[in-house]
Amino acid sequence: MPEIKPRSAADPLSIRLAEPADFDRIWEIFSRVIQTGDTYAYAPSTTKEQARDAWMGQGLRTYVALAGDKIEGTYILKPNQPGLGSHVANAAFMVDPLTAGNGIGTQMGRHALTEAKTLGYRAMQFNFVISTNDRAVALGLDSPSLALRRRPIVTGSWAL
Repeated sequence: MPEIKPRSAADPLSIRLAEPADFDRIWEIFSRVIQTGDTYAYAPSTTKEQARDAWMGQGLRTYVALAGDKIEGTYILKPNQPGLGSHVANAAFMVDPLTAGNGIGTQMGRHALTEAKTLGYRAMQFNFVISTNDRAVALGLDSPSLALRRRPIVTGSWAL
């Protein structure tokens, strides 16, 4: 595993909507996150174009978290379901494994909840957190400020 490089207090995090030019860096993060096959349902063989469609496609609001001018994480915000379920938001988060553990995911989570409310969503639902994605599980359990509630674990729902 690569060495984790802490973010300095002098390098505060900012979060903004992603721009098309950000995708090369988003792809670096995306590909690193999915390469082990134990954090997301995306196959490690997902191509750059498939990732672009999944992360920056139609109907998605894509955000980037920057330390200085470097993108350290990204998240998407979208309706959880179309039509009558569109008042419930859904989000997915990725942090560069080289800088994980510095509160970037927590800050993006807070930002996503605020953005969802601003955009008129009435709730947020996270559909699928892989139990081996330790950081995502811990984020839900150890971040009272995010006010997340753990739902039952469904065994046997991962790769058949």
